[in-house]
Amino acid sequence: MAIFSKWPQECKLLERKLAERNINVAKVRAALKAQRIEVPSWGFSNSGTRFEVFKQPGAARTAREKLADAQQVHKFTGVTPSVAIHIPWDKVDDYKKLKAYAKDLGLEIGAINPNLFQEPEYQFGSMCHPSAAVRRKAVAHMLECVEIMRITGSTILSLWFADGTNYPGQDSIRDRKHRAEECLADVYSKLTGRMRMLLEYKLFEPAFYHTDIADWGMSLTLCKRLGERAEVLVDTGHHPLGTNIEHIVAFLIDEGRLGGFHFNDKKYADDDLMTGSIDPYQLFRIFHEIIGGELDRKVKMNVAYMIDQSLNVEHKIEGMIQSVVNVQKAYAQALLVDRKALAKAQQACNVVETQRIFREAFETDVDPLLASVREELGVGPDPIAAFRASGYAQKIVRERMSL
Repeated sequence: MAIFSKWPQECKLLERKLAERNINVAKVRAALKAQRIEVPSWGFSNSGTRFEVFKQPGAARTAREKLADAQQVHKFTGVTPSVAIHIPWDKVDDYKKLKAYAKDLGLEIGAINPNLFQEPEYQFGSMCHPSAAVRRKAVAHMLECVEIMRITGSTILSLWFADGTNYPGQDSIRDRKHRAEECLADVYSKLTGRMRMLLEYKLFEPAFYHTDIADWGMSLTLCKRLGERAEVLVDTGHHPLGTNIEHIVAFLIDEGRLGGFHFNDKKYADDDLMTGSIDPYQLFRIFHEIIGGELDRKVKMNVAYMIDQSLNVEHKIEGMIQSVVNVQKAYAQALLVDRKALAKAQQACNVVETQRIFREAFETDVDPLLASVREELGVGPDPIAAFRASGYAQKIVRERMSL
């Protein structure tokens, strides 16, 4: 709590400094209060690596328990009112009742994520499998998820495929591309209303020779072929080391095809670490490009901000709250870039000045401002401390371990 002990005074001082930098503090506050981040149901259940599932006392076991835990994140951050679900991990007999239960908790069902990688038939792919029967199974499951969208009111079908091959010559890469196009078109044709399809990509794993949708360019090509309802989903862990992700983001914004994010962090591969835990500067740079797109009236944007991470060694609810806090912080810092001064320096090719302006925003301590905004949202200044004091973690251990 030490960093928040003097936040009212520090916030006033910060706001005066921001005013001197031509930053409209009222607009920054409004943007922070309007920020929405979706949490994943699977982040609250037991998970692990390829070698072991690490069980935590009190970890959520059912869709309802996952929603209850997700409510805690929203309760202490004020910005996470929706929960993505994974089918069949979160399969229930009555999705209307699940929607009603979420509503009672002050939540809503967010993106629907089909599981297209765990069935035995998917050993050699799902929608790209050489067998037409396997492809029909994959399409049927995706259409099942579209129906769940209708029932729950979800507008996002979030697709990730583990399809690929491990060896040269194992299958025809071009034939697999054609199969993907056909299957995706079938599913796409069933989307109605405000529904949209977000198509994720991944460089490798579990396929180590080639992955059928390996990068953002492949995803973008497929989306453009499908239509306007199809957009690219950027997972921040799914790139080669050193990739300039904000460059990809800027390109997709300009193409009108940035559909959303799966936020997590990594050091070596797709590590699924807490968002902002390894490279917070990258998260800041990504938000800088997003804000630029939002300010450009010529660009149409409807970006879904979702967290997707594997909480194996940290407490699941605390880890999720920390990720949300890190996203809030990066967004706040990106809102503090003096864009007029930056544009002037860019036009003058003043490289040092552009860096001074950029780094000044990133290095600004926004904790006092976020504490003040949280108070206006009706939550505590320090979400982790407030959650720990609530006793919820101990409560679910007693209740769930006794069953």
